[in-house]
Amino acid sequence: MISERRSAILDLIINHYLRTGEPMGSKTLCHLLPYSVSSATIRNEMAYLSELGFLEQRHTSGGRVPSKASYRYYVDNLMTEQEISDYDRQRINDTLSVNSGDPERLLADAARLLAEHTHCASFYCTLEDPADCIQGVDLIPAGNSKAMLVMLTTGSKIKSSLINMPCAIDDEFRFAFYNVINRFFIGTPLADVNLALIQGAAGVAMERIFDLLPALTSLCSLCAEALESKLVLENETNLLSHTELGTEVYRLLSFLTEREQLISLIKSFSESQTSRALFIGDENPIYEMKNTATVISKYTYGNNQKAAVGIVGSMRIDYSTIIPKVRYITDTVESLLSKEAQYE
Repeated sequence: MISERRSAILDLIINHYLRTGEPMGSKTLCHLLPYSVSSATIRNEMAYLSELGFLEQRHTSGGRVPSKASYRYYVDNLMTEQEISDYDRQRINDTLSVNSGDPERLLADAARLLAEHTHCASFYCTLEDPADCIQGVDLIPAGNSKAMLVMLTTGSKIKSSLINMPCAIDDEFRFAFYNVINRFFIGTPLADVNLALIQGAAGVAMERIFDLLPALTSLCSLCAEALESKLVLENETNLLSHTELGTEVYRLLSFLTEREQLISLIKSFSESQTSRALFIGDENPIYEMKNTATVISKYTYGNNQKAAVGIVGSMRIDYSTIIPKVRYITDTVESLLSKEAQYE
């Protein structure tokens, strides 16, 4: 901890920079401090804070700006969180309650809310689970020789596909279809659903196997899709308004588009003991994110399914407003996922 006066000076400089992006000099600080201090004394205090690594001076005659290290000190020791309005709380609750029974859509809604309320890029990610199995499959006629194939996994993933059918979905077809599904697919791990499994079902389906093939091959594709880790970004263009990033924003956007490294970070974080983390600057383990502030919240739900939501912004985000909103949104998601698990 640093002295009360140095804390006050650091707090004023950081808050000024977060609002304006401009450095602050000793003369301005003289007028803002609640007690009388000379410019020379303030300059000495600013020099000391610079030695500690909390302040930087971009130009010899210019004022000071916060360093990467100072943001962590600010968040942990100086920041006063802003209250979330009742209106925002209600809007968040109403939005998240719509898809509370569908974990993936709930996570997608949370990511959109995070982007809206933080003006950062946001994301949600569902992680692969080799133990996930098929819980149910249904085939719904959709007219014009089409049908909707719907699959539910034990990990609460819902996948669907519209397929062309080579025959009518009559009672005889339904009997053959659900007989094969129940004998070969229900309870089968997603990773084990493949063409070899379909070939094994041919002996049961007999001559109807050719009528069943479109649905069964589509089911294979749905299982492969459900098995993969999935990362979805929301409102990446919000980062273009984060002027502190400068031209680095284009490199960051390119990095986020590739997705793989961010998925790796989320996988690594999912194994930690922390449910939510804020990485500021060099705390980010990925080089391309060293100039960002990144928040990740992780979840475990259903049959040990793992997922995460989060935001990525510049280090000059409004921490005092954004952190409470991120916490409220992510905590609400946690509560809804827990309620859903109780009803399973």
